[in-house]
Amino acid sequence: MSTNLRAAPLAHPDKLFIGGDWVAPNSSGTIDVISPATEELYVTVAEADEADVARAVAAARGAFDNGPWPRLSPQERAAWLRKLAEGIDARAADFAQIWPNEMGIIFGMAEAMSKGISFTYRSYADIIESFPFVEEHRTTANAKLGLLVREPVGVVGAIVPWNAPAMLIALKVAPALAAGCTVILKASPEAPGHALLLAEVAESIGLPAGVLNVFTADRVAGEAMVKDERVDKISFTGSSAAGGRIASILGGRMARYTMELGGKSAAVILDDYDIEAAATALAKRAPDMTGQVCAALTRVIVPRHRHDAMFDALSAAFGKVTVGDPFDPASRMGPLATARQRERVEGYIAGARDTGARLGTGGGRPANLERGFYIEPTVFGAVDPASAIAREEVFGPVLSVIPAADEADAVRIANDSAFGLNNAVFTNDAQRAYQVARELRSGTVGHNGIRLDFTIAFGGFKQSGVGREGGVEGLKPFLEAKTILLQGRPAALAGKDA
Repeated sequence: MSTNLRAAPLAHPDKLFIGGDWVAPNSSGTIDVISPATEELYVTVAEADEADVARAVAAARGAFDNGPWPRLSPQERAAWLRKLAEGIDARAADFAQIWPNEMGIIFGMAEAMSKGISFTYRSYADIIESFPFVEEHRTTANAKLGLLVREPVGVVGAIVPWNAPAMLIALKVAPALAAGCTVILKASPEAPGHALLLAEVAESIGLPAGVLNVFTADRVAGEAMVKDERVDKISFTGSSAAGGRIASILGGRMARYTMELGGKSAAVILDDYDIEAAATALAKRAPDMTGQVCAALTRVIVPRHRHDAMFDALSAAFGKVTVGDPFDPASRMGPLATARQRERVEGYIAGARDTGARLGTGGGRPANLERGFYIEPTVFGAVDPASAIAREEVFGPVLSVIPAADEADAVRIANDSAFGLNNAVFTNDAQRAYQVARELRSGTVGHNGIRLDFTIAFGGFKQSGVGREGGVEGLKPFLEAKTILLQGRPAALAGKDA
């Protein structure tokens, strides 16, 4: 029996966290979360309706307009963020236990990553203690003192997907709170556990009422939050299609937004890099979260004369990945998150076969796993860059090897995409890596592997999103810039150099 049959470590799965309290939902609607490894019920949570969303928005609005949070000093907010971080650390084991049960991540990886969730909260505590919320400027206006001040944007609606909830929540909630905003967090119906755990932590440290509000809902209630004019900004992570829908709504009322959306990232293998080394690096990271990673390197672009060697090496390496129960230490890759997601991935695999791509390994359900949303690690070769498998986000452990005529053609193929989230360049020459990286149209480019740094900035070009998350660049979208022109120096700035 799998150890993932343990009960979810949630104190109030039947409630919503609104205004600092656990409250009953307006309706009797519930959401069943199904374990992807067993296809059995893991937990049932309350489903918020539009009336519940309105309550959550009102609580956040009241906390921003009338509460202490936006009026605290940056140092005071930093102290609260550190309390949140300590509370998250105390529940790290619970975050780790929930994660495989909701989306299939290997428990060992969930355990390691859960120990780092608090880092983002501490990082933003550090950032705001030195961030220039008030800057003095020389002014050409008829004034003696020009100030650029940065103030919280207001009430933030945060919408997160199911693949890495705790990490993505942190990249939204931490900078929003750091900036002085209040937050309404909408959890994914497939994976609500991490959001509810964070609410428990907020309650345990006595975070002021209404500063963080949490509910689980599907798109109808979520869209009600997006449409609500009391919400000043939406921070969304999800599909490009959903992001486009949200942006069109927000554009109608000039609300602010940042979006981290889909990806179809390329690994550009230059002619000087060892094929076996590249295959090993790609096969090592491709099974992470069963390929359900927006920044995954799923297009492997190689010189045409090296295509077969790359295809064979990658097929051999990927074919050795052990698929199984995410709580089994021997497993290297678990199941996909949902039955719908498995059907989606299987559809792309069938389409690739129909278009003549060469199957190197995988392509179906593992023979020894009759239950669960499992799929084999899959590699296709001789992939047409114009085919669906090469252009659309599969969100599963499926790699496409694509031949290119030369380096310039490889860059062209990499950039010939609706997406621009992440890419990588494999070469022994750092200068070539830099030059190619500057030509690639993506928010991040790694050298010799997938490399992401959320302390600098993360986000994408084109349909991969708007804005950046992480670091100082991730704080600024939660702030509004205001120019103040004065005829004298205010007491608040007394003693400070101009």
